[in-house]
Amino acid sequence: MQTFADISALREQIKQYKRDGRQVAFVPTMGNLHEGHLTLVRKARELADIVVVSIFVNPMQFDRSEDLNNYPRTLDEDLSKLNSEGVDLVFTPTPEVMYPNGLDKQTFVEVPGLSHMLEGASRPGHFRGVATIVSKLFHIVQPNIACFGEKDFQQLAVIRQMVNDLCLDIDIVGVATVREMDGLAMSSRNSLLTIDERQRAPVLARTMRWMSSAIRGGRDDYASIIEDAIDQLRAADIEPDEIFIRDAQTLQPINTESKQAVILIAAYLGKVRLIDNQVLDLSGDNKESTEEQ
Repeated sequence: MQTFADISALREQIKQYKRDGRQVAFVPTMGNLHEGHLTLVRKARELADIVVVSIFVNPMQFDRSEDLNNYPRTLDEDLSKLNSEGVDLVFTPTPEVMYPNGLDKQTFVEVPGLSHMLEGASRPGHFRGVATIVSKLFHIVQPNIACFGEKDFQQLAVIRQMVNDLCLDIDIVGVATVREMDGLAMSSRNSLLTIDERQRAPVLARTMRWMSSAIRGGRDDYASIIEDAIDQLRAADIEPDEIFIRDAQTLQPINTESKQAVILIAAYLGKVRLIDNQVLDLSGDNKESTEEQ
């Protein structure tokens, strides 16, 4: 496994692989790697000859300096895990490499509509930061395939739209959320939870599954379902931040044409903000299995 902090050296190695006719799959991360990230790496390995992983905590997508400063950084452990997975190249740039002129002078990429709704409405600039850094990384790595987790549902939608709008020749592959045995979606932020918060954290997934069951059972009073879910979370001393029930394809409100719904949920346990989602069919035959993962 080769590790690069320099853009030009990484590019030269990737060019050599491509001259040899090899397909490149890319997994962008912010580090503090867990089984969810490694699942993306394994999917990338299935789909391509060469696997490239980036580790970069992107300051542009954080709307609170406290979150940026507290984001777990575990580079040595991350590199060990990636080496064990047979990753070929790891890109570990600094903010100075990615933003040499500073954030204020950085050209940015913004996906209209999707970036400003739902989570984007409450976190202005967040998805601009995501789209900008992913676009930069795509131009550096020039992958054939890129793998992203479905846990960040709106982020994945933003990236798919960006790739489509900018005519990038990259196949975006979504990979199902990986969960702990108690149902909690794996996240780098889980390591910031206290012992007590970690014990209560699975209520987030249980509440989401309850919402899914209510909808599959025929309820379409979505506002009331959300209010009930808020009560369930607060009963466990979890503070809801955002809960939405939307059309899974458009992220717009559900209408008579909607085939699938997505439940999007975010909540605070202490100072830690966790997110999760579940997609379900709106027909009588729901085949979605996220609640079993």
